[in-house]
Amino acid sequence: MVINVLHYLDTHRSMGLDGIHPRVLRKLVEVLTKPLSIIYQQSWLTQEVPVDWRLANVMPIHRKGQKEDPGNYRPVSLTLVLGKVMEQIILSVVMWHIQDNQGPASMGL
Repeated sequence: MVINVLHYLDTHRSMGLDGIHPRVLRKLVEVLTKPLSIIYQQSWLTQEVPVDWRLANVMPIHRKGQKEDPGNYRPVSLTLVLGKVMEQIILSVVMWHIQDNQGPASMGL
């Protein structure tokens, strides 16, 4: 699963706080898959996310209207790409579990 998420990273996205661009991660997918799988699994088992992956840089992004009005901005959190990869993997597992358990037997039919 890690290899799939890394392989399909959007290389047009910006790099995370660690300065690693998604293009670099995508090019190194064969080297990074095993160590990241270990980190992600250990994080799942201990129910802890690495401290650095919890950090975010919140930036104001202009929506519309006058730039002088603070109400015309929305906050965007810039986080590490590796943390986003872990989020995608967890989302995939949860969605798979939900879909797998939505058969007639799980609905009491």
